[in-house]
Amino acid sequence: MKKLLFLAIIVLPWSIKRIILQRWLGYQLHRTARIGLAWIFPKHLVMGPSSRIDHFSVAIHLDRLELGESSKIGRGNWITGFPKNNPNHFQHISGRRPELVVGTQSAITKNHHLDCTERILIGDFVTIAGYGSQFLTHSIDVIANRQDARPITIGDYCFIGTDSVVLGGAVLPPSSVLGAKSLLSKEYTESHQLYAGVPARRIKSLPNDAKYFTRETGFVN
Repeated sequence: MKKLLFLAIIVLPWSIKRIILQRWLGYQLHRTARIGLAWIFPKHLVMGPSSRIDHFSVAIHLDRLELGESSKIGRGNWITGFPKNNPNHFQHISGRRPELVVGTQSAITKNHHLDCTERILIGDFVTIAGYGSQFLTHSIDVIANRQDARPITIGDYCFIGTDSVVLGGAVLPPSSVLGAKSLLSKEYTESHQLYAGVPARRIKSLPNDAKYFTRETGFVN
């Protein structure tokens, strides 16, 4: 029955859908935020001014989904988590947070998969570009023979190239680029770098005054 109600909500005009989502589910939706024909039903949803989620995206089993001002989740993105109250997995992780938090003026483009079993934090002015990238916070720990999960952090002003894979525990420092088809599996700390390859490594330094790293609007013409 609940799924049928959700389906009915999805197809409503936004002006009506917004009121229902706020009053029934307690979501915090700025009056200029917008959700298209998308299955977006986390436990908590916060959308800042001019943020939006486009058609055919899915966000389920999350404790929290937060979009900052003017940030965007494009079409066909699949965003999943694993509820904290499920006793079958991850009981050894204290304080696990199945959530996606996106800063200001950032964009997740089209057809990406974000596994938010543990927290994924995406900073301000970030572009998850192209298609088909995977952010995977959980996997099997073959030594302990159990499911494990670690958070992912993407710093401010980062650019993630198309068809990349980012694994749990990875950190991309601010003002950095992850090259297309790369595998980021560890924590890096040096900003203004190009990281690329499988696994990703530092390739070269990028100028501090590169216009992408100093722009004041997230959208790139």
